[in-house]
Amino acid sequence: MTKSDIIDRVADGTGLTKLETEAVIDGFLKTVAEALCHEEHVEIRGFGTFRVKERAPRVGRNPRTGEVVDLDGQFVPHFKVSRELRDLVDRAIKAMHEQREKNG
Repeated sequence: MTKSDIIDRVADGTGLTKLETEAVIDGFLKTVAEALCHEEHVEIRGFGTFRVKERAPRVGRNPRTGEVVDLDGQFVPHFKVSRELRDLVDRAIKAMHEQREKNG
């Protein structure tokens, strides 16, 4: 699913125009990105939590040459899914698979 698909579904479900929906979704994504850039975490109950994690510096290898390369530490966004969403997805997919098995 792409951002455009999300905009279409939200617009259909809310009655907003696609332009209005795109503005809302863009605003949401920008707000989350800005919060992460300020080392804030963003918690959406029932969905999950966005936060920044620090990756330690490490030694890697250039896959083409095999040369050892020192990689700097970095800060990366991380998403942890909520238990509610994880359980919802698990139940839905299991039910879908059971239905397919019944129908052959």
